[in-house]
Amino acid sequence: MQVILYIGILLVYFAVMIFIGIRNSRSSRSVQGFVLGGRSVGPWLTAFAYGTSYFSAVIFIGYAGQFGWNFGMAATWIGIGNALIGSLLAWAVLGRRTRVMTQQLDSATMPDYFGKRFSDNKLKIAASVIIFIFLIPYTASLYKGLGSLFAMAFSIPYWVCILIMAAVTAVYVLVGGYMATVWNDFIQGIIMLFGIVIIVAAVLLNAGGLTQAITDLSQISVGAQQGAYTSFFGPDLYGLIMVVILTSLGTWGLPQMVQKFYSIKSEASVRTGMIVSTVFAFVVAGGCYFLGGFGRLFVEDVSVGYDTIIPTMLEESLSVILIALVLVLVVSASMSTLSSLVMSSSSTITLDLIKNARKKELSHTSQMLLIRIFVAFFIAVSAVIAIIYDEFKLSFIAQMMGVSWGALAGAFLAPYLFSLYWKRTTKASCWVCFVFGVATSITALVLSLCSSSLPQGVLDSFLYKYVFSSSIYVGAWTMIAGFVIVPVVSLFTKKPEQERLKVLFKPFTQLNEAVETAVEDYLVKPHVSTAQRPVDSEDNKN
Repeated sequence: MQVILYIGILLVYFAVMIFIGIRNSRSSRSVQGFVLGGRSVGPWLTAFAYGTSYFSAVIFIGYAGQFGWNFGMAATWIGIGNALIGSLLAWAVLGRRTRVMTQQLDSATMPDYFGKRFSDNKLKIAASVIIFIFLIPYTASLYKGLGSLFAMAFSIPYWVCILIMAAVTAVYVLVGGYMATVWNDFIQGIIMLFGIVIIVAAVLLNAGGLTQAITDLSQISVGAQQGAYTSFFGPDLYGLIMVVILTSLGTWGLPQMVQKFYSIKSEASVRTGMIVSTVFAFVVAGGCYFLGGFGRLFVEDVSVGYDTIIPTMLEESLSVILIALVLVLVVSASMSTLSSLVMSSSSTITLDLIKNARKKELSHTSQMLLIRIFVAFFIAVSAVIAIIYDEFKLSFIAQMMGVSWGALAGAFLAPYLFSLYWKRTTKASCWVCFVFGVATSITALVLSLCSSSLPQGVLDSFLYKYVFSSSIYVGAWTMIAGFVIVPVVSLFTKKPEQERLKVLFKPFTQLNEAVETAVEDYLVKPHVSTAQRPVDSEDNKN
């Protein structure tokens, strides 16, 4: 009976997703419409698309379980960081600049932006290749979070779960394009908002209430340290800071996240989108990590993997109806992020690699066909990788996501941010950052695979312990290094053409000049104090 209920709810949910895809099929007939929704997406839809692309099964099942286990209640800081840095600051710093600059350059993807911003076609190709390679393991990690949850509810093979989700996502993305994804993201976001609140409340009630859960958690010690998992910063402050940096600041350099600012309807919409996105992140990310902090009350041994912690908590705490809600919530989170990733990947390959490599002009029909082919290709390849990962137990979610985030954000974040604000940014600094970000991430991956054969001296070294021992550490430090690489290399390499940049930065220059003029007028203009102001007879009467 339970399985019939779960299947029925999921079938209804999948039917709604496909219906939305069909309903938005008209908007996907042009390349701009399919990839960016015609740059006419409202602030609420953009904000929910940003949030649902940000938080997936990787967060709910993988990261919440692992970091909740490692840091206890202090893992909630990760969710707070995601809201303040990954959402609020990202919108404030990147939102308007990205929309205006990409319209100025007429660019639809991040590689296209780099190529046109620095007048270097090879830079565009390099960025496209990086995205093509490193978005695949990130996409594969989305499926993995569903496996243990579906196994709990249905007792069906993991690969069947993956194929079902991949097929449904493929249908509504291929038919409806970007507008189908943002409307589905809106519905999925509402499910995530209400779902996470209900789930956290249910789990805590099962643990005896919030006060009792905190008391029980405080009795668990780390060595001689009592109450470490209820302390303000947890048992590992360094590790906590690294996770906050990677998962919060890292979004600034991820192409599928930044691309949301390309499509927003107007500059005025950025402010509304920023507020909505931040509230969404506080509830969803904060709730996920807060919930994960109590994982040790439900699971005593994680030898089988961190990915089993959250499903175990849910299985012990929730009723049949609430487990059905969780299934829809996690499927929603995963499908929204998956659709965003494959849209970003397929448009990049088609518009920035294939179209660029052809000597003859690629027709509109051919472009649309290729984008759709690559959407299907990315979904299929990532599904196969996820199945292989599970079959051979090669990795768990956080490792897969950490490598992707580290390489992409390490390569793109600093060059992209500096190029939006600083005219002096050079293409040489972009090249150095691209090479550094990718090389460092690959080096870290190789070291992790060979860790069992490394000399003990290497394993005990400061560099390995605090940088290369975790994909999280590597990703965070790679991003931080970019903020040094870009300005230093830019100052020592050929200065870009200033006349072209004056035109490109004109919208921002005009704003700055207007502000400066207003301030100067205020300071120079003589002011009469209240005490010196003549008071008319009417005022005296009052």
